[in-house]
Amino acid sequence: MGKKIELTETVLRDAHQSLLATRMRTEDMLPIAGKLDQVGYWSLEMWGGATFDAALRYLKECPWERLRKLRQAMPRTRFQMLLRGQNIVGYHNYPDDIVEKFIERAAAGGIDVFRIFDAMNDMRNMQAGIKAALKTGKLVEGAICYTISPVHSVDYFLRLGEKLAETGVQILCLKDMGGLLAPYVTYELVKGLKSRFALPVHLHSHCTAGLAPMSYMMAIEAGVDILDTALAPLSQGTSQPATEAIVAALQGTPHDTGLDLKLLSELASYFYGVRRKYAEFESPVNNQVNTNILISQIPGGMLSNLVAQLRQQNAEDKLEAVLRETPEVRKDLGYPPLVTPTSQICGSQAALNVMTGKRYAVVAQETKNYLMGLYGEPPGPISEEIKKKVLGKKEPITCRPADLLKPGLEQARKEIGSLARNEEDVVSYALFPEIAKEFFIWRESHP
Repeated sequence: MGKKIELTETVLRDAHQSLLATRMRTEDMLPIAGKLDQVGYWSLEMWGGATFDAALRYLKECPWERLRKLRQAMPRTRFQMLLRGQNIVGYHNYPDDIVEKFIERAAAGGIDVFRIFDAMNDMRNMQAGIKAALKTGKLVEGAICYTISPVHSVDYFLRLGEKLAETGVQILCLKDMGGLLAPYVTYELVKGLKSRFALPVHLHSHCTAGLAPMSYMMAIEAGVDILDTALAPLSQGTSQPATEAIVAALQGTPHDTGLDLKLLSELASYFYGVRRKYAEFESPVNNQVNTNILISQIPGGMLSNLVAQLRQQNAEDKLEAVLRETPEVRKDLGYPPLVTPTSQICGSQAALNVMTGKRYAVVAQETKNYLMGLYGEPPGPISEEIKKKVLGKKEPITCRPADLLKPGLEQARKEIGSLARNEEDVVSYALFPEIAKEFFIWRESHP
């Protein structure tokens, strides 16, 4: 019993986020857009994640403008974005009114598929986003963030799938941001999801530990529906398996993707040129198979940040010690999956513990917020000793973290005033006040 495997192409989002520090500009996407539109992908992931922030901060580009231009250039292909639940495309929780307005504008701008996840797998942090996205009539993928720990099991992830299915999402996504999924576990998980729910399953992984191509084949055997892949020039390493390799592997089988290798090879030769253009953002760490990730679980993007942090302190020689301390901090904090923002919280706290020579002598504000429950509920129990040491008599919150936030959209609108040219600008400012304002001022003098 075979069925055609569908592919989601990540070359315009996760692939360059993973390999080129999210620096690809819209001007390098537009010349090839027409060809990408002809391939017949299930969807094209081209927005969300870090692309929003990076466009404003580093490229002096309006992310909404990118969405509009690409939508015009590619009328046929579904556009997909990654949404960090209540964090939207930022690094902390935003109030519901901002979540709703962002999703409404994104759908109006051309997003067809919303992949929604929460770093803690806390359903409460996903509910506002899922509800708002379903209301737009677009496709919604509820994502399960995969990780390995004593409190995470196949059963744990299947229960999460159940909670997601109850929200009315049309697709379940297994999101393996660390590249930790091993082939046989993949088989068990996909099989479990497919047998319990009448929903398509979409698998997302990274080649960091070299496992993803094997896990993809096992997922296909288990009945997966859609796979995330990246065109060869921006594949492998900390990115996704190569689109062409998966297409070639399935040719002439009941799972044939039906995509044209000749057309893909024309696209590849274009993107080889693009990659050369961004060579300064390459990092050798991101291009090697590294099974150590299975122990430290530190995602590629976090590793380069950690090195930079230690460099600033002239403490690069402490890297090994920090890498050893990170899993210990993660254990103290109840084993959160390591993905933005929890990866940064564990990494920074581990660095503080190593630098001061005394564990939790200095505690970052983010760690305090985490222990207070402001990021959501941890998967496992938090160390009582650490909780007492850091919070003293304070009790963590038990409500949904976003319930503590006042609406913020009107306030943002008042503050930014006439610098905002449209609704989208107001949303950009609500998400990243300093960076957006700086961009609007720059834009005034660069018509």
